[in-house]
Amino acid sequence: MRRSAVVILNAASGPGSNDATLADRIATLFEAAGADASVVLAHGGAELSTRIDEAIARRPDVIVAGGGDGTVSSLAAALADGTIALGVLPLGTLNHFAKDLRLPLELEAAVERVARGAIERVDIGEVNGRVFINNSSLGLYPAIVRDRELQRKRLGRGKWPALAWASLSALRRFPFLSARLSVDGVERRLRTPFVFIGNNEYLMEGFAIGERDRLDDGRLSVYVVQRASRASLLLLALRALVGRLKQARDFEAMLAGEIVVESRHRRLRVATDGEITLMAPPLRYRIRPKALLVVAGARDDPGSDV
Repeated sequence: MRRSAVVILNAASGPGSNDATLADRIATLFEAAGADASVVLAHGGAELSTRIDEAIARRPDVIVAGGGDGTVSSLAAALADGTIALGVLPLGTLNHFAKDLRLPLELEAAVERVARGAIERVDIGEVNGRVFINNSSLGLYPAIVRDRELQRKRLGRGKWPALAWASLSALRRFPFLSARLSVDGVERRLRTPFVFIGNNEYLMEGFAIGERDRLDDGRLSVYVVQRASRASLLLLALRALVGRLKQARDFEAMLAGEIVVESRHRRLRVATDGEITLMAPPLRYRIRPKALLVVAGARDDPGSDV
């Protein structure tokens, strides 16, 4: 039976070719792979939401996110707890979710996988009702992302130069977050430059740092650095590369089903899959086990080890 699909192509995330040309190519690839697919373009967040709603109303077997992790996350939030599967064409810059699903990164192979691959269930994370497929963080990272986007808009810098300047600026300011952290009901006070919360466990050491072995373990991962200086933060990064991060006294890693972050601040900048939102504490994180249907990859797919 031919699989039906709607592909939502985020024009802002594409690899730089003409949007209409890319859409035609994707449609042709799906036809060759034996799937009935229509491809629609979305320009910006508001149009993306409209295209997602329209696609859901058509009730295809799969709705495909053609873009980066932000596009995938928006679609995942809309499909959570539903009967339509999420497909991914990794057309963004980093494509973390596609890599952790072991999806191929080459377009033709990715289309083939969406058209014929097995459908499985994976977990999603949530903070105060906002879904994330990869991770959420507080402290340094939201500050870096906010500054990066300001530099891109005001100074016209490219993504990577803007990121470098924003990182240096954040390290100069080096803001600390004072908060009370509750991990599955166990409370602790902390003063930290950042808190990182992942949907499932992240590898935090060696050259596979930032990857996940599985997305269906039913737990959030929590990584906290306490009382770190700039120098000690750089030392932690070096420890991670040589596989000795867990021995560092200022680094803590935990697994949990629920996490609560309380703070005296009226609003906190919270990063979820690279998007920044102002949220009022307490921040209530939870895992939603196997809430999302996805077309999954295979361990031997091309690009799975990238």
